[in-house]
Amino acid sequence: MKETIDWKELSEVEKLKYESNFLRGTLVESLADPITGAISDGDTQISKFHGIYQQTDRDLDKERKHQKLEPAYSFLIRLRMPGGKFTPAQWLKMDALSDKYANGTLKLTTRQTFQLHGVLKKDLKNTISEMNEELLDTIAACGDVNRNVMSHANPAESPFHAEVIHLATQISEHLMPRTTAYHEIWLDKKLVANSKQDEEPLYGVRYLPRKFKIAVIIPPNNDCDVFSQDLGFIAIVEKDRIIGYNVVVGGGLGSTFGMPETYPRTGTVIGYCEAEQVIEVAEKVLLVQRDNGDRKNRKQARLKYTIDRMGVNEFKTEVEKLLGYELQKEKPYKLEKNGDDYGWKKGTDNKWHLTYFVEGGRVRDAGKQQLKTALREIAQTIKGDFILTGNQNLIIAGVNAAEKKQVDGIFKKYGVAPEKISGLRKNSIACVALPTCPLAFAEAERYLPDLITKIEGILNEFGLLKEEIVIRMTGCPNGCGRPYLAEIGLIGKSPGYYNLYLGGNFNGTRLNSLYKATISEEEILSELRTIIADFAKNRNAKEHFGDFVIRKEYVEEIREGKEFKH
Repeated sequence: MKETIDWKELSEVEKLKYESNFLRGTLVESLADPITGAISDGDTQISKFHGIYQQTDRDLDKERKHQKLEPAYSFLIRLRMPGGKFTPAQWLKMDALSDKYANGTLKLTTRQTFQLHGVLKKDLKNTISEMNEELLDTIAACGDVNRNVMSHANPAESPFHAEVIHLATQISEHLMPRTTAYHEIWLDKKLVANSKQDEEPLYGVRYLPRKFKIAVIIPPNNDCDVFSQDLGFIAIVEKDRIIGYNVVVGGGLGSTFGMPETYPRTGTVIGYCEAEQVIEVAEKVLLVQRDNGDRKNRKQARLKYTIDRMGVNEFKTEVEKLLGYELQKEKPYKLEKNGDDYGWKKGTDNKWHLTYFVEGGRVRDAGKQQLKTALREIAQTIKGDFILTGNQNLIIAGVNAAEKKQVDGIFKKYGVAPEKISGLRKNSIACVALPTCPLAFAEAERYLPDLITKIEGILNEFGLLKEEIVIRMTGCPNGCGRPYLAEIGLIGKSPGYYNLYLGGNFNGTRLNSLYKATISEEEILSELRTIIADFAKNRNAKEHFGDFVIRKEYVEEIREGKEFKH
């Protein structure tokens, strides 16, 4: 990067990062300000690197404005936990913190981690410091850095689960910011006198142009949607061991309505590396993005745009220059699905593992369905692990036969025993959206379950209730719930109105395409009814819904991101 910086050319966030003193900003002063429940504008950007987003309750904004009160500010806190694996003690800590400082719920995210919602400014430091007591942190869970590294979730589905989750942890640790600001601000750990000034050997003083996401998968499972990541590693198994990984670069799903130069993109496989080369490859891909990403326009700053601007071959060449060797030729692999398989499975470790459906990823007690209480009691009972999936679900992992029976009994006791659900609901994802996300145009998490119930009525009518179809809804086009890879994608345009996208495939390797724009629930159901009726009558044997709508030309197949249109 140039030593002389023309700040007028760059986005405002670039100068904020540069002047932040390695992510300190004025956070200490903002947190101490008793006049407002908010932090300063600059600190709202810097706080993201610490895993924090400032939000308001948009359900209350209008009334509070009418009463001449400031918005009801609160904060989202997101954890860094590579591979989404938590001990029972860590689960209990998060459960307790959600009641003590947040809104009493836990959100399981599409990056295999927790979010707490509704934390007040005065409670931020206590929440983060108390997490740390159970070796939990929020470092780099947000911001222009490598974020939480995902990996294949279910130990019962592959004997290599432990290996890839270990790899995810290694990648995360290697690419973590080195600033001591987090420990100073949140954990009261002071620098030793005369210690060296902070350095960021990988990130430099301005960090990355934008966020960076990594995932590791084991075929045939694509439960992390590896083609949606900036960087992905696809495990290649031969002779009962992982010999190496195909390298995928340039995925990313965010876009902006009215800006065709922004678009979702699926990643490109650029080659293969040996297992022991993964950390080095991850670092060099990140460095090429650091030095070539767009720092003028944040909407063009993700790796996907860097690659499309440079060209895949040039990007690969730059990575290989830093590596000092060429990547090998891509090795064959097959992906079958990007969803989760539910129920109990016995793994090669001779332990039992339960994949449990959590609608919208929201863990709460609601009436007679006491999910949060049930999971608390399970955490107090078992000696296994809790693993969060990339589809907002939960795996209770590594229990013995006696514990398995206890888990079933606890779920039944609190009215949340696993039930048979439709193939559509099994494969659903919804982002948080309203009321807390400031970017949302429409509902998602609070609305999708009801919409699915109505679509289920149509599916049942045509004998398709068990048919597995991937459906995802977000309140805006930023792609947090990965809607552009769904067979049915719904993206909010305004309250009650959505764009309907069709034609993603069941294994998460193809983008969907706009079918109808800005339509109401009545129109969504009407359009889907027509297509579902056709699907029931005219599908080929074992043909998935997304492939059917392409074959029948309801939408055109999207072959690369630049073809995508809202």
